[in-house]
Amino acid sequence: MAGRKTGGKTVGGTEKAVVRALLDRQERTYAAQAGIRLRNTPAPLYQTLVLAVLLSTRIRADIAVAAARALFDAGMRDPRSMAKASWQHRVDALGEGGYRRYDERTSTMLGEGGELLLDRWGGDLRRLREERDARKALLDIPGIGPTGADIFLRDAQGIWPEFAPYIDRKALDGARRLGLPGSPEKLGGLVAGRDLARFADGLVHAALDRTLADAVLASAEAG
Repeated sequence: MAGRKTGGKTVGGTEKAVVRALLDRQERTYAAQAGIRLRNTPAPLYQTLVLAVLLSTRIRADIAVAAARALFDAGMRDPRSMAKASWQHRVDALGEGGYRRYDERTSTMLGEGGELLLDRWGGDLRRLREERDARKALLDIPGIGPTGADIFLRDAQGIWPEFAPYIDRKALDGARRLGLPGSPEKLGGLVAGRDLARFADGLVHAALDRTLADAVLASAEAG
């Protein structure tokens, strides 16, 4: 029987039972929920970056995911189409996804970000990967601060293995809530490489939602 959490520890069972219970609830990454089939090609990498911009604000993850889908459905799937779209077209798509509180500022950032990617990396984020410090380079993109860079690299680790295991501070908060190890290396050893991004997203979800974390621990114990 897997354990329950006591004093920040998972007691009387295996950490892997908790991981399995978490992955059962985090069936897809946030990127997959936004319809992104992440591959090491320019369009899906850019779409993952757009989602990172949207998730960086104080707004629910499901709204950010819906807004990303609305942008992509409106044809803004790459830096060029995003930069060429009118400011109002971007605002309208964000509003359709329910992203209304930050729509005007975010529309401006997305347009400027598309232009920057075209000018600096030819619209191809694989060139950013070649930078000496890719995470630092990400911070030059409008709308991408430390949180946004973490969100992007959590997903990119699945195709850019040099960043794995990428377990950022928010994900570590979730690990502590679940009584899991407190280091990225130990957490990375609990899952197969292909599940790392989903696992990291699940840890963030647990950090943000105590009810989810409690359900994961109860399921692990019952299992």
